[in-house]
Parts: sequence; C-alpha cells; structure tokens
Amino acid sequence: MEHSRIINELYEELILNINGKVLSDEPLKNHTYFKIGGGADILVEPDNVEELKKIFDLIRKYKVNYYIIGNGTNLLFSDEGFKGIIIKIGDKFNYIKKQDNLITVGAGTLLSVLSKYLTNESLAGFEFASGIPGYIGGAVCMNAGAYGGEMKDVVKKVHCIDSNGNMYNFTNEEMNFSYRHSRVSDTNLFVIEVEIELEYGDKKIIEDKIRDLNEKRISKQPLNLPSAGSTFKRPKDGYASKLIEDAGLKGLIYRGAMVSDKHSGFLVNFDDACCEDVLELMRIVISAVYDKFGVMLEPEIKIIGTKL
Repeated sequence: MEHSRIINELYEELILNINGKVLSDEPLKNHTYFKIGGGADILVEPDNVEELKKIFDLIRKYKVNYYIIGNGTNLLFSDEGFKGIIIKIGDKFNYIKKQDNLITVGAGTLLSVLSKYLTNESLAGFEFASGIPGYIGGAVCMNAGAYGGEMKDVVKKVHCIDSNGNMYNFTNEEMNFSYRHSRVSDTNLFVIEVEIELEYGDKKIIEDKIRDLNEKRISKQPLNLPSAGSTFKRPKDGYASKLIEDAGLKGLIYRGAMVSDKHSGFLVNFDDACCEDVLELMRIVISAVYDKFGVMLEPEIKIIGTKL
C-alpha cells in the first residue's frame, strides 16, 4: 500500500513537471526487441536534459528504483515488470549535427539513421554499425560492434549525466572501452550525446560495404523473430554460437523460447515466450556447453528484475 501511494504521488508530480510522455503500468514488452516484460509502475520519456534532471530530482525525493533504457535492443525484463520508474531516452534525443568530419549525435538516434546520414555525407568508418539495431547511446555504453568494428573505433567524446544531474565529458581514452564494456557500463552515468570523428571516403565504396554487410546479416541472423541480439558474450577463445551448435543445441525449444535454428548465438522469442522461458533455456545452454567444453558462457543481454 505504501509503495502504491508513493508511485501515485510521483506520477502526479511527473505529470505536472514533465512535457514528455508519462505512462502508468506500461508493459515493458512494448519497449524491448524481445517483446517480453511485465508492467513498469511508471515509464517516462523526457523531452530534454532539463526534464531528465527534474526526473532525477523526483526519484531522489521519493526514493524509488529506476532504470534507464534506450531502444531496448539487448534487454530482458522480468515477467513481473519493474517496481519503480523506467526512464526512456527516446526520440527527443534524436539529432545529428555536422562540423566537417566531426559529428555530434543525440543519444536517442538510431544507428541505422546515423549510418544513412554519414553515407550521404561520404564519411567512412561507420559501416560496421549500419545494421545494428538500437540507439547510439546504448551502443556507446556497451561498446557495440559487428564485423570487425566497434564504437571505440569512431568515438571522439562522450557527454554523460549522472543520477544527481551532474554532467561529464569523457574522451575516447577516458571511456575505457573494452569488449562490450565502457566506463559508463553498470554505473549511474548515462550517455546523453556522442561525438564521432570519421574520414571522408568514396560514397560508392561506403554504400557497397554497407550493402555487403547487410546481406551477410540478413542471411545469417534470425531477424524475423524477436530477440535481444547475441545472447552470450564471446568467450576468450572461439565463439558462443559455435560452442552452442557443436553441443547440439541449435533449434532447441523450451516452451516459447528457442535457440535460433538460423544462428545459434541468438535465443529468440519463438512462440509468445515469457522471461522465465528464456532464462531456463539460457541455463540449459550454459550447462550443456560447460559440460561438453568446459567453457562458462556469460550473458551479453541485460537481465532486469530477476536473475539468471
């Protein structure tokens, strides 16, 4: 009862102070690529940084849990939802500004949209990210990459905010990028804006490379089913997908979840899966791969509101 009262009061204050979306008991499956997740007490999409600071002020006032999401491409939320407030950095943080070969990008900008813009400007080096789903804010946070490229290869500077509303600027070196990790991973720092630096190139060569990478992605990845991308991190030696396939798990189904029969590195929402379906299938895969090869797979996806 006390939690409900706090949430109701917080909701009313958000309605009064925020121009952006403020939603109550919002299904999180509507905000993730996995299409899985129960309701959030509150989901809010601020219009700008000042509104985000107001939200943080209210979070401290009411002492509620919070979690910040972008496009929800690598998230698995609990079937029970989220007790507290989900902050979505969305369309209002979608912008691109160009100054010669230095591009400033809002955290809510889709990588695909940015890639098209850069191609039209004949700027090379971002081709690897053209088919990665999601916003650049989340991509920088986890140092997303594909086909030999990573965000660390193109980022010049990252602008962040913490849960107290303080702003920070980090250089590429200060971001401490590593495999699927950065300085802002698993902290109370959140990406607001990114500066990337590229070199001018031949537009046709850039277009041809993007076309080639997209054809590879379409032919190899299960893009027709909901998923959170690669489910497991790449082990020290080898690839998770090969270990899973060699363990005889490709196409394995557990209730509504399946090890993709197209790419075994992806666990997919095959038939209206719930969170526990995916988690149990992950446990089966981890156990089988460890028993056969002695390699302990680690999740690449973020699991929120429950545990593996």
